[in-house]
Amino acid sequence: MRRTDITGDDGVWTGVSVEVRSPGRPGLCLFAAERRLLLTQESRPVLLAEVDADHCGVEFRRTDAYRSVVPPLRADTARNLAGRPDRWAHRLLPYLLDTPGGPLHEGRWLLSAESPLLRGKEGSGPWGEYLDSLLVEGHPDGYVDWFVHNGSWEVLPLRPMPAADDGRVKAYRKQAREGTLPPVLLWWVSGLDCSLILDGHARLAAAIAESVAPSMLQLIRTAPEDEVAEGTERAVRGYEEELARFAELRAHHGALIPDGAALAGPPLARRLRDLDTGRRPTWAWPLEGGAAEWRAPADQVAREATDGSRPAG
Repeated sequence: MRRTDITGDDGVWTGVSVEVRSPGRPGLCLFAAERRLLLTQESRPVLLAEVDADHCGVEFRRTDAYRSVVPPLRADTARNLAGRPDRWAHRLLPYLLDTPGGPLHEGRWLLSAESPLLRGKEGSGPWGEYLDSLLVEGHPDGYVDWFVHNGSWEVLPLRPMPAADDGRVKAYRKQAREGTLPPVLLWWVSGLDCSLILDGHARLAAAIAESVAPSMLQLIRTAPEDEVAEGTERAVRGYEEELARFAELRAHHGALIPDGAALAGPPLARRLRDLDTGRRPTWAWPLEGGAAEWRAPADQVAREATDGSRPAG
């Protein structure tokens, strides 16, 4: 396992990239059959979803089986790491890697502080209203509308959001006022085109109640190593060709022609960074038995919702 810190053009930390070499299915695993999706955690059904035939959104049914991949965070830890998303990312990454019910599988991943959810806030009113508008409603059933918030900007909790007067939320509201609220951990899932809350339901509820901007760390799958190597080779070759072209122009026209490195360097840096950080579709394993196999846990969840029972775990 290899970690690499990623910085922006301004040198500010934006995320940590990690290469996972762990063959096999993850504990928090997405299965697919036709237009149907099933998310399980250590074989327990967590979320069942069916994409509309017209691809305008996805209907879902959520169970109460999800268990957070992160243990409760201590207040003193929150104070020590306040304002340091880089340190939080390195603190939380081992839980994603080592927890049996986590989503990581073989490949390259990015845990990033640059969530598009926060960038979309400009001009949209108070933080509390904006964050609340991102939440997908409904329990156990609901609908993810792909035409809301211009796509990919909705947040689907994996369990019901706690109320503002919940005991945990009250404690986090104090941290929100103090500026020490730990980040909300999200996982962008392409098949749902939204972000799932892996950890931080109560923290997000606290940020909404206090109408403050929460820190967010978003997990995405990125390009595999061979694709990055091939893309890097192409980008560097293009850069060298530009340098040669500018050198030839300067030989004929002198100082009238700008320096090639000054013009071609920044685009090269952006392309290399995009190779490292650009998100890729979420892997989904084929659901053996297809749609019929998907209906079995769906029917089970429906029965449990009717008789009040709950899945184990």
